[in-house]
Amino acid sequence: MKYLLFFFFSFLSLQAMAQEERDNAVSKKDTVRKSLREAPKEAPKASIDKYRILTLERDTTYIDTSLSIKKDYQFNHLRKDNFGLLPFPNDGQTYNTLDFGLKQNNVYPEFGFKAKHFNYSKASDINYYSVATPFTELYFKTVSEQGQSIDAFITLNTSEQLNFSLAYKGLRSLGKYRNSLSSAGNFRFTTSYFTKNKRYKADFHFVSQDILNNENGGVSNLNNFESNNAQFTERARLEVYLEDASSFLDGTRYFLDHSFRINTNDGSNNLTINHQISYEDKFFEFKKATFTDRFGSSYKSSDYSDGTKSNFLYNKLGASFTSKLLGDLNFFVENYQYNYLYNRIIISNNQIIVPNTNNNKLNAVGGKYFYNKNKIKGEALFSTSISNQAFSTLDLSAKYEINKKNDFSFQYLNQSKIPDLNYTLYQSSFVNYNWKNDFKNEKINTIKLKANTQWLSAEAQVTLLNDYLYFKDVDLSDTIVISTANQYQKTINYLSLKASKELKFGKFALDNTVLFQQVTQSDNILNVPKLVTRNTLYYTDYLFKKALYLQTGFTFQAFTKYYSNEYNPLIGEFYIQDKTKTGNFPLVDFFINARIQRTRIYLKAEHFNSSLTGRNYFASPNQPYRDFIIRFGLVWNFFQ
Repeated sequence: MKYLLFFFFSFLSLQAMAQEERDNAVSKKDTVRKSLREAPKEAPKASIDKYRILTLERDTTYIDTSLSIKKDYQFNHLRKDNFGLLPFPNDGQTYNTLDFGLKQNNVYPEFGFKAKHFNYSKASDINYYSVATPFTELYFKTVSEQGQSIDAFITLNTSEQLNFSLAYKGLRSLGKYRNSLSSAGNFRFTTSYFTKNKRYKADFHFVSQDILNNENGGVSNLNNFESNNAQFTERARLEVYLEDASSFLDGTRYFLDHSFRINTNDGSNNLTINHQISYEDKFFEFKKATFTDRFGSSYKSSDYSDGTKSNFLYNKLGASFTSKLLGDLNFFVENYQYNYLYNRIIISNNQIIVPNTNNNKLNAVGGKYFYNKNKIKGEALFSTSISNQAFSTLDLSAKYEINKKNDFSFQYLNQSKIPDLNYTLYQSSFVNYNWKNDFKNEKINTIKLKANTQWLSAEAQVTLLNDYLYFKDVDLSDTIVISTANQYQKTINYLSLKASKELKFGKFALDNTVLFQQVTQSDNILNVPKLVTRNTLYYTDYLFKKALYLQTGFTFQAFTKYYSNEYNPLIGEFYIQDKTKTGNFPLVDFFINARIQRTRIYLKAEHFNSSLTGRNYFASPNQPYRDFIIRFGLVWNFFQ
């Protein structure tokens, strides 16, 4: 609530600042701002390149208010295309990962609890802005039961040099199953600044995020779900494993990336000092009030409360030499400090003490070369540790652009990754969930090839995994789940081929995305479906003298059967299993989308074939996929 109030008052303040800026701009005869002030109901007269979105890596795109099938794919709580992710029944819950290629690795040890992080924004997810006039975007979407999903955003430049943005993404959904409430809040603040001669540049952001889920552990009697018994179509009547459990992830981050050019004037050769600093704290907690034996024996008979805290401080200091002839060369040193702790010390049954803290200071040195000339872009990054704990990264990539419609790219990535902290240390009220491990680094070798052409977009990935870390259920019963951290001593080979193509026939179009995956391994450790597909047939046209742009059609999704991972809410992670296969069920959505000026309206009948193709659709072995539901929402943009 405090962030909502802060957002509201900040919005009013920024609007006042914007009004003052416009008044000053008129006095200075700024024709662009004056034209916008005199005709606010019209489309902005500033050119599109005046409304820029910049990533941390300084890649630039522009604000886009058009309606396309890609925008339909992004109309969800994550605000991005979630192909390769299979959502759980309620909004705001976790996702089962169908596409292993989506996984990204940081060589530094991270907090863990990855199943809780799908809606958690990392530093690389935060964008920065530069706009000619204040810009606002409002997102709204209905949820599965009693609640709503919103995302409100505003950005403005008080001058060409200084930009601010404020955003709040919130969700609350009761869900159709027992004990499945979801509640989340993501507050974001950014600012960007540069001096008039662009000698000094800075990007700063602050984020505060909290994700609360009531955790029911899945349906305990799947026969009731799969039956056509009318009483069980009311999903709240189905028995679940956990009636009063919940998990909570909370995090805040302060981040600054800035640089200072040594030479006074921007010339063909520049020397720049770069500094990046990030401080982040996280907290994960699992709670349950009444007795359960779902996770085996416990030290307590009720009031379970397992909390894990951590904080991370990252510093990167570097010097860059930029030459228009030779490219950019950067040398840097990194310092990464972390504290990971519990509020107790556990002595296991065999008298092994499980400590309550894990902290360390890691240092690395490295260099990065960037070349961009004519039609070729290339990057080479190498970093290695200079501290006691070894880790390293080698990242080589190149892109060749034939023209605006055709380009090819290549990447080779070699990583020696330190295990995430919850793999090495964990404490719990449940006896079998206490461990202190000394795992080796994960070794990850990846080759990626991409081709974006006017005929087809395709990419291939080959990954070799050594010392792969995973969680596994070691209990053989169906009612008890004991997930332990493990390291696979053999090599896993992963191959994926992904292709996308949109075919147009007049006002009709067929958009296709197909993913093929193959894993070679001695045991069922890395489990993925061999085939994942999404096909959308839709119709577009202008109506009412082109006042409304209509888009309507069907989206078909499916994936082949495989041993899908199961979710464990106690540790906030997925674990592997080889008892139950899921897949081979079609998901068909019908949608009607429209754009009126700068407002995009979405109406969708999700999984409307659920009662026609049999009730055997699951997001994981114990978690059903979503039933048929009608959703409504909109994205509304304002140029002021």
